Amino acid sequence: MSNHSFVLDPEQGAAARVGDTLQLTGPEVHHAVVVKRVQPGERLDLLDGTGLRLVVEVSSAAKELLTVTVLERHQEQPPEHPATLIQALSKGDRDLQAVESAVELGVFTVRPWQADRSIVRWNAAKADKALAKWRAQVRSAQKQSRRTFEPGVKELVTSKSLAAAISAHAAAGDLVLVLHEQAQDSVTQAVSGWLPAAAPGTGVVLVVGPEGGISDAELEAFVAAGARPALLGRHVLRASTAGPAALVLVRHLLGEL
Repeated sequence: MSNHSFVLDPEQGAAARVGDTLQLTGPEVHHAVVVKRVQPGERLDLLDGTGLRLVVEVSSAAKELLTVTVLERHQEQPPEHPATLIQALSKGDRDLQAVESAVELGVFTVRPWQADRSIVRWNAAKADKALAKWRAQVRSAQKQSRRTFEPGVKELVTSKSLAAAISAHAAAGDLVLVLHEQAQDSVTQAVSGWLPAAAPGTGVVLVVGPEGGISDAELEAFVAAGARPALLGRHVLRASTAGPAALVLVRHLLGEL
């Protein structure tokens, strides 16, 4: 097994075949050589973020240039029912903790949500920088977990725009679950009831609230838009834990674990 994973430019990966010699440059090469100190003879995973994995052997390593030989080429298919995490902004970087764990556990898309009760607020000046931080966290977790697909990070939504997004998901056939401690049906019941008739490409969307919970008005609007409240378990989990815990259960029910 290779020791480290690095991101490969999709265009360079598309043309690569077993036996080819690739010359790699850029920030990933600097990280590989200077930080990870890769050496000739070492094997690496190169991931293009769209399902391609190249297993390569390092021929030479310089500060700005990494030369490798392609040993294996693997093209993975996206999941039949991709999972999305819509995570409310939370203090203490608990939202980022949730995103990091969710990426390692197989989420396909993440989206930040500024809920009514979110203590953390992204104003116009802060939003771009904060979103870039989310994207950097996603890429780091992708490489750490050696995933061939880099999860997408969508723009911030407010509760009003989230209701519209839920409506679009529901219209497309996705199952949208709002994790809520007062829900009558469990996540297992909801997914098990939806899955037999689910068309390929439709997915499960998990909506996770902030520390103060989801307001009654938000829940009413989300349900009206097509979401279903769902109970994860008897215990109330932190904002950093609920999404990843639900994701493991959902992917198990979908047959992906």
